[in-house]
Amino acid sequence: MQSYVIKESDSLIELARKYGLGYNEIADSNMKMDPFIPELGATVRIPTFWILPNISREQGLIINLSELRLYYYPYKGAKFVFTFPIGIGDEGTETPLGVFSIIEKRVNPTWYVPKSIQAERPDMPTQVPPGPDNPLGTHALRLSIGPVLIHGTNKPWGTGRRVSHGCIRLYPEDIPELYRLVPIGTKVIILRQPVKLGLKNGRIYLEVHRGETIDYYQEAMKLLEERKLLPRIDRVKLAQVLREKTGVPEDISR
Repeated sequence: MQSYVIKESDSLIELARKYGLGYNEIADSNMKMDPFIPELGATVRIPTFWILPNISREQGLIINLSELRLYYYPYKGAKFVFTFPIGIGDEGTETPLGVFSIIEKRVNPTWYVPKSIQAERPDMPTQVPPGPDNPLGTHALRLSIGPVLIHGTNKPWGTGRRVSHGCIRLYPEDIPELYRLVPIGTKVIILRQPVKLGLKNGRIYLEVHRGETIDYYQEAMKLLEERKLLPRIDRVKLAQVLREKTGVPEDISR
């Protein structure tokens, strides 16, 4: 965990991008702070470590919609991963869950406007060429499900928000790196894990993300029971972490 002292003209939105975070991550971990006009001299929490999703670490992409973050394992059992904040589908146009693959990659893609968007906005052209007005940005990777893409954006402030029509968007500076790393045929798993459990240096950490309809307490207890960690936790700390849902790995050890 890092920290930053607010200077004149700073905003949490700009700081999120500077530190490779989505808007949700910096806003949720600093909930009492105005994201647009934070108090001068205030200290901002910068969450710069994450608990990995609870899934087999095969080569491929893991996209956790609950935390609006993507993880790339370059090979099976990798000791390190690449991770990027993302924007995802809005209510009614949610990003689909499931197991897919990358079937196509394009640099400077043309955006073929989906019929659903044309119906909402009849003034839209049927296609938008590469350039600053193209919402796909500079690179796009197509998934093996309909029109869903992983792509850049010309509106970076949507990273860490639920604003798309189902596609997954990255910051303009992140998408070229992901494009370079990920070959065609790469497996893509899209899931929801709002509660994640991890161990570091003998301490137990819980990371909880808001916005889901699950029973958070039951989910946390299930994870702790599976790993036989219940005797080692502080239940007061557990209750606080589940209540606050900061999206940051918090120590719940005794």
